[in-house]
Amino acid sequence: MGIGMHIVYLGFPGEARIEAEAGVQLLRLMRFASRVGACHLAIELLHGPGGKYYDARLDIITPDKELIALPHCSETQPEAAVRAAFDYAERELTHRGADFSRLNK
Repeated sequence: MGIGMHIVYLGFPGEARIEAEAGVQLLRLMRFASRVGACHLAIELLHGPGGKYYDARLDIITPDKELIALPHCSETQPEAAVRAAFDYAERELTHRGADFSRLNK
C-alpha cells in the first residue's frame, strides 16, 4: 500500500507541474511506508521585501495517527520549496528510524 498525500494551495491556484513534482518527491518516502500513513502538503504564495516566494510545509501522519509537523521551507519557485520540504522529511524519517533501531537493540 502506498502513502497518501493531500495538497493545499494558499494564495494561488494549483498547477499540474507542482503536483507532478510533489508526486515525484513522495516516491522518495516510499522506503518509510511502514512509518508513514499520509502526508499533508501546504504550499503558500507569500510576498516579502524581496518579492514573491513560496512557503511549503509538509506534515506527516503516522499509521498510529501521530502528527510529525516539519518546518516551513521557502524558495522563490514552488517546485524548489516542495523539494526542500521533502528533503527535510527524508532526513527526519531517517533520523527517527536510526533512533528506533538503537532502542530495539
